[in-house]
Amino acid sequence: MHNQRETLLAHEKLHAYRVALDFGELAHDLSRKLPRAKGQLGDQLQRASESILLCIAEGSGVAWHSADQKKFFRSARASAHECAAIIDVCRIRRVGSQEERALGRELVVRLVQMLTKLCR
Repeated sequence: MHNQRETLLAHEKLHAYRVALDFGELAHDLSRKLPRAKGQLGDQLQRASESILLCIAEGSGVAWHSADQKKFFRSARASAHECAAIIDVCRIRRVGSQEERALGRELVVRLVQMLTKLCR
């Protein structure tokens, strides 16, 4: 992702952000297999997965342990929960492979665990 000599921004140093990037790629692939019209599930998965990334980045850009930071991390956590439910809907609709859905769920569970710790 980054050259070792490159200076990283605060959010790029967070393991949660890197996991969110991995999930974002998977969510993008799944969302392409779902209806993408505005308000449809594919659009919702795309927006929720992007929200995780954006909220982690925004939260890491404010003072550590501040109320604002916790608000952003809680919002990212809520979006991760939304993504987990969309993955369940993908299972019901048989969208994507079983492996994709299992990996997606695994990444979301890890994200929720990390974001829960960041919210404390």
